[in-house]
Amino acid sequence: MKKVLYVPLDDRPVNLDDVIMQGRATGIHVITPDAEDVKNRLDTKAEADGSVLENTYAPVFGNTANIRRFIQDHASQVDGFIISTDMLAYGGLIGSRRFRTNGGGAYPGYDPVVTGPLDVIREIKRTCPHKPVYALDTVMRLATTVFVEGLTQAAYDEARAFAQQPRLAASNLEDIIAGYDIKPDGTHFGTPVHFDKELYYNARSHKFKTNYYILDQLLQKGYIDFLAIGVDDSYTQGVQANEIAFLEGMVNDRLGGTGGQNPDRVIILPDADGLGYSLMGRMASELHRCGSKPRYSVKYFGLDGSTIVNPYEYMSVHDNIRYHVDMIGGRFVASGPYDMEIVAITSASQAQDAVSHIESNEQRKMPSIAIDFVGGGAADEAVTQALLNSQSTGALLGYSGWNTAGNKIGLALGMAQSRYALLVTEHRPPFLETAAIGHGSLLFKRFLKDYYYKKLTIAEVRTYSRAHALYTNVPYADQNMRLFNTPEDYEVLVQLLRDRMQTQTGTLAAKNAFLPGKARLIRQIKRSGWTYAGYGGAELDYENPDFIWNRAFEITLMPHVILR
Repeated sequence: MKKVLYVPLDDRPVNLDDVIMQGRATGIHVITPDAEDVKNRLDTKAEADGSVLENTYAPVFGNTANIRRFIQDHASQVDGFIISTDMLAYGGLIGSRRFRTNGGGAYPGYDPVVTGPLDVIREIKRTCPHKPVYALDTVMRLATTVFVEGLTQAAYDEARAFAQQPRLAASNLEDIIAGYDIKPDGTHFGTPVHFDKELYYNARSHKFKTNYYILDQLLQKGYIDFLAIGVDDSYTQGVQANEIAFLEGMVNDRLGGTGGQNPDRVIILPDADGLGYSLMGRMASELHRCGSKPRYSVKYFGLDGSTIVNPYEYMSVHDNIRYHVDMIGGRFVASGPYDMEIVAITSASQAQDAVSHIESNEQRKMPSIAIDFVGGGAADEAVTQALLNSQSTGALLGYSGWNTAGNKIGLALGMAQSRYALLVTEHRPPFLETAAIGHGSLLFKRFLKDYYYKKLTIAEVRTYSRAHALYTNVPYADQNMRLFNTPEDYEVLVQLLRDRMQTQTGTLAAKNAFLPGKARLIRQIKRSGWTYAGYGGAELDYENPDFIWNRAFEITLMPHVILR
């Protein structure tokens, strides 16, 4: 079995648990640092005056020194590397955007505390030149991180609106940083009420230098084989625009790119939490198929993707799909033969037509990937029910209905790319069986989380948490329930979560998509056709679902399907 060393963006399940399971579904053993070394948490302590919250503090970030040592210690034992530069350099995503008293020194020696850990990438590539080294990086998002080092919901809302405003165009590193506070007319922005803009700009400056360092000192010099850059929480204009244009320009001018992209070296697009999935898909194709690029086509059911731009993104859905296909190591085709089809559902009224098309694809042995673009941050009810009423849904190679368009695309396509790489190459029955369980469990989880939790149960959790808030000046107690609810109420919420997810696991397992004795998933793709494994049920340990970050938005959820 192939082994891949994986340093996640943080320890939220979408970035850690799911990618480990995705590896299992493609016959890859994913090796990760100790849980404590990648642990990230929002503020863990609070100060209050009666019913008024005064401050929160004491967040948790990853241990960069231990992560560097982990990479060094395991380099000889693995076949490839997928490394989050945010975790390696800053201790995770929230650490990479924490406010700073300064933006670092002059580039490239701006901060040895950050560049030192990053240079382990140079070290492993020199030591293991033939092993693929992939990295994922992020452009700092617009907003602050709420309830990290005391930043409030009001600060988050104000910072995002503030950062969305256009800036004076600039094209080099120093001018971009100097122009963070300059409007297009040359005047400066005013003083925010709820956050310190200078600390915010320092954070941006520091992270932007790191973006450049990774491209300039590591990718360009050959120490990274492929780099995925996700623009987190973006907009069609604002403080990120000059940064994105600068990075895209460097890809064109110095890295052989076109349009700011190079499918063989670096892709920049709106996403963050889908990057681990995407790079695991690319890695599976590299290890199983020597980088062979399967062809992807897309069919829209509803509005064409070229007309849709997500509120948290700067790129159309269609372009986001095309560039994600490049990121995972596939090839997007607008016409002609293709190996997999993306069924993009953009209108609930066409959900049944989309399902009929998926069923037709299965009959003609064309693998399908379904993406629900209808339901904002959670799966849409009409789309979900249409999918779950079909037995062909259990044979999907990828699916997502969760969060931003970029997240959905990265999760679904990364999942499909990695699975396909195994289906067309593996022949050993024990490996096929283990991988099929992994894929079935991950596909089941996507529906269980994206709809049954994110659409249904989370509403109950939020209602109870907010109704039992400890503080009158906290509008959303569910954003940090251990701090903003009593221990007794927190236990009620945990039990509510576990009871509901047990019930919903049974409900989902009885749907046609996963119905025992009827539904089936693809076990192997041969020249002579497909072989299948049948679903036989699903289990979820009662103690498993939990609020890993103590907020309603994230839960651990690891169902296990049984095959026949």
